[in-house]
Amino acid sequence: MLKRSMLVSMAILLPLGASVAGPVGTASAAYDPNFGFDFWADSDMGPIKSRIFRAADGNRDRVVYALDGMRARNDLNGWEIDTNVARALTAANINVVMPVGGESSFYADWNAPSTWGPGDLGSSTGSSGGSSALGSSDAAGDVDGKVNTYRWETFLTRQLPSALAAREGFSSTRNGVFGLSMGGSAALTLAAYYPRQFSFAGSYSGFLNNSAPGMREALRVAMVSAGGFNIDAMAPPWGKQWLRMDPFVFAPMLKANKTRLWISSGSAVPGPGDISNAMEIVQGMPLEALALANTRAFEVRMATIGGGNAHYDYPATGVHNWKNWEDQVNRMIPDLSANIG
Repeated sequence: MLKRSMLVSMAILLPLGASVAGPVGTASAAYDPNFGFDFWADSDMGPIKSRIFRAADGNRDRVVYALDGMRARNDLNGWEIDTNVARALTAANINVVMPVGGESSFYADWNAPSTWGPGDLGSSTGSSGGSSALGSSDAAGDVDGKVNTYRWETFLTRQLPSALAAREGFSSTRNGVFGLSMGGSAALTLAAYYPRQFSFAGSYSGFLNNSAPGMREALRVAMVSAGGFNIDAMAPPWGKQWLRMDPFVFAPMLKANKTRLWISSGSAVPGPGDISNAMEIVQGMPLEALALANTRAFEVRMATIGGGNAHYDYPATGVHNWKNWEDQVNRMIPDLSANIG
């Protein structure tokens, strides 16, 4: 049965090529260099850029972190490239922090640099959404997790919030965090283990049952496609470190912390916002179906332990693309606003 599950996952993901486990479509958005500013902070990986967008009312207490997908670029976060969520959030008097980089990282602290022996595998081109024309990266390509060891969890929970507090006066308690796909599971992980920092977490089309049969193998294929990263450098299979990253496993912590959660996934049935070309449908439907199965499993897990601190949102249509995730952020803002700061 396990072998069959593995083969099914591989069969779903392998044909998707460069879009495996990454965003497919793009929303109607345009990068505006005059909106937001670069914020560099030291990390164990070297200097890391984030993009900061100030709340309209000037407060420094209401802060949300927006995490990218598996194809995170090194020049801009996909939320800025492909959506207008920063404008909606700042208009709601929420400061927005968009970390830049971390392709295939799951925003985790890895065991070692990602290596395969001689040479390397895979490459990542284009935006995290696969369709931006902003030009090349202003950072060192994919080497952050290959020459250095990824230490994203440490950066997001220690170094970045400390720098934001010292230089911008941002609060480092009762923050929010949300993400898509890879960033969705990472958002829940950060909230589970750092409840003082994160009182709210949102996951859109996230992979929330990573220890299910076949999921590690599916993610292995995805990470090879998204930059040529080796999942074994992140965490060994089925050990404590791997299980620590699985929202299905640590769900009781989210319940105990009383973290407010916004969990969503599309139905994998194309809707009006999904039909821009046939390839988006071919690629986006199976990805969203996988995310939906993971999300439903997480919902059942929370129900079995009596977790009533989550809102679940399952639109009748929607595949794996930015338009649907932007819609979710806009729907989520009132709930986020009521549970941070």
